[in-house]
Amino acid sequence: MGCSSCASKSDGLPKGCKSNGNCGVDSCNKLTVFDWLSDVELPAGSEPFDAVEVRFKNGRKEFFRNTDKLTLSIGDIVATETSPGHDIGIVTLTGELVKVQMRKKKEDPYKPDLAKIYRKANQKDIDIWQKAREREDAVKVRAREIAIRLNLKMKISDVEFQGDASKAIFYYTAEDRVDFRQLIKEFAYEFKIRIEMKQIGFRQEAARLGGIGSCGRELCCSTWLTDFRTVKTAAARYQQLSLNPLKLAGQCGKLKCCLNYELDSYLDALKDFPRQDKKLVTKKGEAVCQKIDIFRFKLWYTYEGEYNNWIELDTKAVKEIIKAEKEGKPVASLEEFVDDTPEISTSFENSVDQDSLTRFDKPKRRPKKRSNKKKPASQKSRGHKNQKKSNPQKSNKDNKSQGSRHRKPKKQNKPKSNNEKQ
Repeated sequence: MGCSSCASKSDGLPKGCKSNGNCGVDSCNKLTVFDWLSDVELPAGSEPFDAVEVRFKNGRKEFFRNTDKLTLSIGDIVATETSPGHDIGIVTLTGELVKVQMRKKKEDPYKPDLAKIYRKANQKDIDIWQKAREREDAVKVRAREIAIRLNLKMKISDVEFQGDASKAIFYYTAEDRVDFRQLIKEFAYEFKIRIEMKQIGFRQEAARLGGIGSCGRELCCSTWLTDFRTVKTAAARYQQLSLNPLKLAGQCGKLKCCLNYELDSYLDALKDFPRQDKKLVTKKGEAVCQKIDIFRFKLWYTYEGEYNNWIELDTKAVKEIIKAEKEGKPVASLEEFVDDTPEISTSFENSVDQDSLTRFDKPKRRPKKRSNKKKPASQKSRGHKNQKKSNPQKSNKDNKSQGSRHRKPKKQNKPKSNNEKQ
């Protein structure tokens, strides 16, 4: 549960907690529990619960006893008891709500052998812890090289150093049992620390490493999902999904956890549908179900031998046909129950003079640029001369036509009279 005022600035840093990208109260972690009992006062004479919840790397949480009655609050860095040495963690929960969390995880809140908190971490403890955390990536790469050299069928997914840098936990995944006795010897010789190997599942590996799913968002297991329930292929069948392992599998290689999210809604909707393996008996012949649409309550049937001709029916019509068959009065054909009413289109219509939604998809045609530069007079005269030389016939014709236009009409010769002749 994030801060109520947590938002991003222009540079990408959160402005709610003002911790330069790291929440100071540790309220942006996926496993953080909101302490809704923090403002409730305890009854008179009662002491607060002395256990504290502490978080380590990648959401690993454990409970510790505050025997020295230190004043701890959420976000404090503390040194806790481990075997051997001590570890460094962050307090995530205090008070009465810790008792509720312990009971939820089936732990006894009052067991005497619960590990205790030594002290609040000083600067020396924090420096050693930070140096150990900086070594984890290099150690993980080297550990993978050693495992490959020993031909072990395993994958080292993550390395977690203890707070005092005296021990490291190597998390690995493997399909079968692995004999890593020689591997531990080489790790101890190479890194000079105590080694602990922990096998995790493929889903836990994806949760620790994180990533982006096919939906475009962060993986559910790395953001908010904490319990990994089994996912079966029947969930995909109920939702009418194609059984393609490439599309149904997540980054962990197993079926996606989101197949279980809407499964209950599909199962409730399928209660109103007849069985798909039930054949419809008519006088024309028997029909087999080919496809169903759960949201529209539609079914498609075909007669045996005419598998290219699909007939669309709704659930009410199918139930009537099955009922008539049980009464011994089968219907004539399925075509009698076809609904010919046109469907209402839900597509976008420009009914209020709105612009088209795809108006930006088509590229705009830019007009050709015309050069407005004026040519000098010398080039113009040369151009006219070249044109006259290249087309002399055309120029002569033009001159003739122009001359014919401006030519004066000829005078007609009148016959001379006798006086003029003399």
